[in-house]
Amino acid sequence: MNKVYVLLGGNMGNRKKYISAALRQIEKKLGKVSRTSSLYQTAAWGNTDQPDFLNRVIIVHTDQTAEKCLETCLLIEASLGRGRTFKNAPRTIDIDLLFYNKAIVKQKSLCLPHPALHLRRFVLVPLNELSPNFKHPVLQQTIHQLLIKCKDELNVNKI
Repeated sequence: MNKVYVLLGGNMGNRKKYISAALRQIEKKLGKVSRTSSLYQTAAWGNTDQPDFLNRVIIVHTDQTAEKCLETCLLIEASLGRGRTFKNAPRTIDIDLLFYNKAIVKQKSLCLPHPALHLRRFVLVPLNELSPNFKHPVLQQTIHQLLIKCKDELNVNKI
Protein backbone atom coordinates (compact mmCIF):
# COMPACT_ATOMS: atom_id res chain seq x y z
CA MET A 1 0.00 0.00 0.00
CA ASN A 2 1.09 3.53 -0.76
CA LYS A 3 0.79 6.28 1.83
CA VAL A 4 -0.48 9.54 0.37
CA TYR A 5 -0.81 12.88 2.13
CA VAL A 6 -3.65 14.92 0.64
CA LEU A 7 -4.80 18.49 1.27
CA LEU A 8 -8.52 19.22 1.01
CA GLY A 9 -9.72 22.81 0.87
CA GLY A 10 -12.39 25.12 -0.41
CA ASN A 11 -13.94 28.54 0.02
CA MET A 12 -17.25 28.47 -1.85
CA GLY A 13 -20.66 27.38 -0.63
CA ASN A 14 -20.92 25.08 2.36
CA ARG A 15 -17.20 24.47 2.81
CA LYS A 16 -17.58 21.75 5.47
CA LYS A 17 -20.07 19.89 3.28
CA TYR A 18 -17.73 19.93 0.28
CA ILE A 19 -14.76 18.72 2.34
CA SER A 20 -16.90 15.93 3.84
CA ALA A 21 -18.18 14.92 0.40
CA ALA A 22 -14.62 14.87 -0.96
CA LEU A 23 -13.52 12.72 1.97
CA ARG A 24 -16.32 10.20 1.30
CA GLN A 25 -15.47 10.02 -2.41
CA ILE A 26 -11.75 9.61 -1.66
CA GLU A 27 -12.61 6.70 0.63
CA LYS A 28 -14.66 5.08 -2.18
CA LYS A 29 -12.43 5.83 -5.17
CA LEU A 30 -8.87 6.29 -3.91
CA GLY A 31 -8.33 4.28 -0.74
CA LYS A 32 -8.68 4.01 3.01
CA VAL A 33 -8.40 7.28 4.91
CA SER A 34 -6.37 6.41 8.00
CA ARG A 35 -6.06 9.84 9.62
CA THR A 36 -7.52 13.33 9.28
CA SER A 37 -6.30 16.60 10.72
CA SER A 38 -8.54 19.13 12.35
CA LEU A 39 -10.28 21.65 10.11
CA TYR A 40 -8.47 24.96 9.76
CA GLN A 41 -9.68 28.33 8.51
CA THR A 42 -7.28 30.61 6.64
CA ALA A 43 -7.57 33.78 4.61
CA ALA A 44 -7.16 33.20 0.88
CA TRP A 45 -3.56 32.89 -0.25
CA GLY A 46 -2.38 34.52 -3.49
CA ASN A 47 -5.64 36.06 -4.72
CA THR A 48 -6.73 37.53 -1.38
CA ASP A 49 -9.99 39.22 -2.44
CA GLN A 50 -12.20 36.20 -1.78
CA PRO A 51 -13.74 34.26 1.14
CA ASP A 52 -11.63 32.39 3.69
CA PHE A 53 -10.70 28.77 3.04
CA LEU A 54 -11.28 25.71 5.17
CA ASN A 55 -8.48 23.14 4.89
CA ARG A 56 -7.75 19.67 6.20
CA VAL A 57 -4.93 17.19 5.56
CA ILE A 58 -5.70 13.50 5.31
CA ILE A 59 -3.58 10.37 5.02
CA VAL A 60 -4.81 7.83 2.47
CA HIS A 61 -3.56 4.29 1.87
CA THR A 62 -4.00 3.28 -1.75
CA ASP A 63 -2.82 0.77 -4.30
CA GLN A 64 -3.05 3.40 -7.06
CA THR A 65 0.01 4.91 -8.72
CA ALA A 66 0.74 8.59 -8.10
CA GLU A 67 -0.52 9.43 -11.59
CA LYS A 68 -3.76 7.52 -11.04
CA CYS A 69 -4.20 9.25 -7.64
CA LEU A 70 -4.00 12.62 -9.38
CA GLU A 71 -6.51 11.52 -12.02
CA THR A 72 -8.90 10.25 -9.32
CA CYS A 73 -8.62 13.50 -7.35
CA LEU A 74 -9.30 15.61 -10.44
CA LEU A 75 -12.42 13.56 -11.18
CA ILE A 76 -13.63 14.00 -7.59
CA GLU A 77 -13.04 17.77 -7.81
CA ALA A 78 -15.05 17.94 -11.06
CA SER A 79 -17.90 15.89 -9.56
CA LEU A 80 -18.11 18.43 -6.71
CA GLY A 81 -18.39 21.42 -9.03
CA ARG A 82 -14.75 22.51 -9.16
CA GLY A 83 -14.22 24.87 -12.06
CA ARG A 84 -10.83 26.10 -13.24
CA THR A 85 -11.13 29.72 -14.34
CA PHE A 86 -7.92 31.44 -13.21
CA LYS A 87 -5.01 30.82 -10.84
CA ASN A 88 -6.00 30.96 -7.15
CA ALA A 89 -9.69 31.39 -8.02
CA PRO A 90 -12.40 30.65 -5.46
CA ARG A 91 -13.40 26.97 -5.52
CA THR A 92 -15.85 24.50 -4.03
CA ILE A 93 -13.09 21.96 -3.46
CA ASP A 94 -9.38 21.68 -4.06
CA ILE A 95 -7.62 18.33 -3.65
CA ASP A 96 -3.83 18.47 -3.69
CA LEU A 97 -1.42 15.57 -3.46
CA LEU A 98 1.30 16.60 -1.01
CA PHE A 99 3.39 13.44 -0.66
CA TYR A 100 3.20 9.99 -2.24
CA ASN A 101 5.29 7.78 0.03
CA LYS A 102 8.67 9.50 -0.17
CA ALA A 103 8.60 9.63 -3.96
CA ILE A 104 10.12 12.47 -5.94
CA VAL A 105 8.18 12.94 -9.18
CA LYS A 106 8.77 15.70 -11.73
CA GLN A 107 6.39 15.50 -14.65
CA LYS A 108 4.47 18.13 -16.57
CA SER A 109 1.18 17.26 -14.86
CA LEU A 110 2.48 15.99 -11.51
CA CYS A 111 5.20 17.21 -9.17
CA LEU A 112 5.75 15.44 -5.85
CA PRO A 113 6.28 16.42 -3.16
CA HIS A 114 4.00 19.36 -3.83
CA PRO A 115 6.46 22.09 -4.84
CA ALA A 116 5.02 24.88 -2.67
CA LEU A 117 3.91 23.05 0.48
CA HIS A 118 6.87 24.33 2.52
CA LEU A 119 5.88 27.94 1.72
CA ARG A 120 2.29 27.75 2.99
CA ARG A 121 1.23 27.65 6.63
CA PHE A 122 -2.27 26.45 5.68
CA VAL A 123 -0.60 23.24 4.48
CA LEU A 124 2.12 22.93 7.12
CA VAL A 125 -0.07 23.45 10.19
CA PRO A 126 -2.44 20.51 9.53
CA LEU A 127 0.49 18.41 8.22
CA ASN A 128 2.36 19.14 11.45
CA GLU A 129 -0.68 18.01 13.45
CA LEU A 130 -0.54 14.60 11.75
CA SER A 131 3.15 13.98 11.08
CA PRO A 132 5.54 16.54 12.60
CA ASN A 133 8.53 14.21 12.19
CA PHE A 134 7.88 13.24 8.55
CA LYS A 135 10.96 14.26 6.58
CA HIS A 136 10.45 16.07 3.28
CA PRO A 137 12.29 13.88 0.75
CA VAL A 138 13.73 16.82 -1.20
CA LEU A 139 14.36 19.42 1.50
CA GLN A 140 15.48 16.82 4.07
CA GLN A 141 13.75 18.64 6.92
CA THR A 142 10.83 17.53 9.07
CA ILE A 143 7.41 19.09 8.70
CA HIS A 144 7.89 20.70 12.11
CA GLN A 145 11.21 22.25 11.02
CA LEU A 146 9.61 23.54 7.81
CA LEU A 147 6.74 25.08 9.80
CA ILE A 148 9.15 26.89 12.11
CA LYS A 149 11.07 28.31 9.13
CA CYS A 150 7.98 29.20 7.05
CA LYS A 151 7.80 32.92 6.24
CA ASP A 152 4.07 32.84 5.38
CA GLU A 153 2.30 35.07 7.92
CA LEU A 154 -1.32 34.09 7.28
CA ASN A 155 -3.18 33.01 10.41
CA VAL A 156 -4.24 29.37 10.37
CA ASN A 157 -7.04 28.90 12.91
CA LYS A 158 -8.30 25.53 14.12
CA ILE A 159 -12.09 25.26 13.85
